[in-house]
Amino acid sequence: MAKLFKKLHWADALIIVALTVFVATIWLRIDGTLNYKWNWSIIPRYIIRWDEHEGVWVANILLQGLISTIRVSIYAGILAVIIGVLLGIARCAQNLTLRLLARTYVECLRNIPPIVVIFIFYFFLSEQVVSAFGIEKWARGIARSENPEVWSFFFGDMRHFPSLISGVVVLAMFESAFVGEIVRSGIQSVGIGQREAARALGLGWVDEMRFVVLPQAIKRVLPPLANQFITLVKDSSIISLIAIQELTYKTSELVVSTRAIFEAWLTTAAFYFIICFSLSMLFRKFEKKRSAT
Repeated sequence: MAKLFKKLHWADALIIVALTVFVATIWLRIDGTLNYKWNWSIIPRYIIRWDEHEGVWVANILLQGLISTIRVSIYAGILAVIIGVLLGIARCAQNLTLRLLARTYVECLRNIPPIVVIFIFYFFLSEQVVSAFGIEKWARGIARSENPEVWSFFFGDMRHFPSLISGVVVLAMFESAFVGEIVRSGIQSVGIGQREAARALGLGWVDEMRFVVLPQAIKRVLPPLANQFITLVKDSSIISLIAIQELTYKTSELVVSTRAIFEAWLTTAAFYFIICFSLSMLFRKFEKKRSAT
C-alpha cells in the first residue's frame, strides 16, 4: 500500500479528491434533497436465498440475472468471433462481390444505433429462426423432462431458452461487425513480403491465408478482441429491452417490486464492474505472459 501511495502523482491525488467530493455531493443530495430512505439490508437476500424446501442456498433474482449475463456473453462472444473472422477474411478477399457484401454488413451495423439493431434483428431474424426450427417446442419438452439439470446448467431455465437464443443471436450479429474490422486490420497488418513469399512458394490464396497470414494476424488481434469481449459484456444490458432475463432486466424487476432504486442499480453496477475489471486484469496478465515469451 505504501508503494502505491509513493507512485501517485499530485494530479492523481487531485483527481481522487475531486471524485470524493463528487460522490459525497451526490450522496448528500440523495439523502437530503430527495429524502431517500436507504435500505441496503434487503439486497443480500435478493442475491442469494435459503430454500427451505430443498434445504440449500440458491441463487435469487440478481444472481440469476448475473449468471444469465455471463451465459449470454460467452455464447454471443463465441458466435461473434466465428462470424467476425469470416467477415474479416471476406473483407480482404480477392472477389469484389464478397468484399462489398462484407463491407455493407459491417458499415450498416457500425453506423446504426445498437438499440435499433437489436430490435431489427430480434423481430425480423431471431424470431423467425426460433419459429422455423421449432426451438420453443423443443425447449419446453426439455423443461418437462425428468432430468433437465445438464441443460439447465448450460442454458438456465429451459422455458426461457428461446429468449436466450434470441439474445445471443442479436448480440452476436451486432458485435461481429466490430470483430470483423479487428480481424481485417490484423490481416492487413501482415507485411506484404510475407504474402509475396507465400506466393513465391506456389501457395494459393486460401493456403496463403491459412498457413501464413492468419497465424500471424491472430496473435496481433487477440488484445483488441479481448477488449471487445469486455465491451460485449457491457452491451449485453441492451438486450433487456427485448425481455431477455439477464442482469439489467432482473434489476428492473427488483426495482419495481421493492422501490430500492439506488440500492439495486448500484449493486448491478458493482456486478458489471467486477466482471469487466476482472476480465481486464486477466487479459492483461495473459498479454504480459505472451509478450514475455
